[in-house]
Amino acid sequence: MSPWEGFAIDPTDRTPLHAQLERGIKAAIATGRLAVGDQLPTVRQLAVGLRVNANTVAKVYAYLERAGMLETRRGVGTFVAARTAAPQEESLRRTELNRLVDRFLAELSVHGFSIEDARRVLDEQASAGGQPAGRPAASAQRGWGDGAPAERSE
Repeated sequence: MSPWEGFAIDPTDRTPLHAQLERGIKAAIATGRLAVGDQLPTVRQLAVGLRVNANTVAKVYAYLERAGMLETRRGVGTFVAARTAAPQEESLRRTELNRLVDRFLAELSVHGFSIEDARRVLDEQASAGGQPAGRPAASAQRGWGDGAPAERSE
């Protein structure tokens, strides 16, 4: 299965397009659908495939490059970077993760769900390669395009 399969921008989601794209790329890296060294589509290819402005894609790529998740090799393309977290960075990541989990648990409680309910859904999503459950059909979303990674850069 291509790492690009199933990734889509949901035009009905209130989340900004750049945030959806950033979240999608981060999720693909976190779940292993994109591995270190994998090449991403060019800015233009991804923008056309998702039907979004090329500046949106370029800004997300630049942000993820500054964050150390992507690397751009001039004349070659954009790739998933080899990333080793420094101890200080790991501490910050753990603090952020704890904050997110606390917020998630509070939201579960407010909506009447248990941790076990969430665990079942998380297990299902992990089995499905990290795809969120209950998403609209791919035909209602903007997809990556043909699903093929980029061969050349802009």
